[in-house]
Amino acid sequence: MSEYRYLRVERLDDVLRVTIDRPAQRNPLSTEVLGELRRAFTESADDRGLRAAVVTGAGEKSFAAGGDLKEFDKLRSTDDAERLWSHANEALRAVREFPLPVVAALNGVALGGGAELAVACDFRVAARHAAIGFVQGRLNICTGFGGGADLVALVGGRRALSILVGAETMPAEKAQAIGLVDDVAADGESLDACVERFLAPMRAQAPQVLRAFKAIALGDRLMHTRAQREQREREAFVATWIHPDHWQASDRFLSRSRGSA
Repeated sequence: MSEYRYLRVERLDDVLRVTIDRPAQRNPLSTEVLGELRRAFTESADDRGLRAAVVTGAGEKSFAAGGDLKEFDKLRSTDDAERLWSHANEALRAVREFPLPVVAALNGVALGGGAELAVACDFRVAARHAAIGFVQGRLNICTGFGGGADLVALVGGRRALSILVGAETMPAEKAQAIGLVDDVAADGESLDACVERFLAPMRAQAPQVLRAFKAIALGDRLMHTRAQREQREREAFVATWIHPDHWQASDRFLSRSRGSA
């Protein structure tokens, strides 16, 4: 696996774990961090033994505190802004289009671009003290990494508009109540334990089947036409149908059926 300066990238059994490792700076998303995120997910996309990926931040305070404002403050021209948007959007696209489920493990606050990274993932699981905030409006800007479209797809246009206008940092339980977070650690439960509990159904599925399910879901997320979605599902069905795992499962089922007859 490649070397990274700002990320810890590990393959733990059948899960890719990507940790933004700048806790002293609250894990900001600099251009280098964004580039490394893109590389980590692109390089692991063809690992056929994986079942899922988890993105998190180092420490307990911040998942990602948004863009690296000390760096981005120097980017003042139209061309600068265009390049930043493209670079960040390409990084989040690599997360969004990763061929397996991606879980954001919110170990602390996810703000601005950090919130956009969180919604680029398929699911969000949060520590009890975590929070998420689309606070871009406080800096008189809008979402800048492609996360606005993800937010609308996740909670609907009206609610997304309210979240963006409010620029609120929402506690994890409130975010869960509106569908922005999928699970929150129970009292006394660690985030790692909550993530493992959330991953359990994925670990029970064959890797190629998870890839098929992700392909089907991604067709909706990318707003493909009905014909495009059906073609994705057709390809996924054929690939899983002819796989030996399918026939082994079918044989077990038929053996049980014959035994109970």
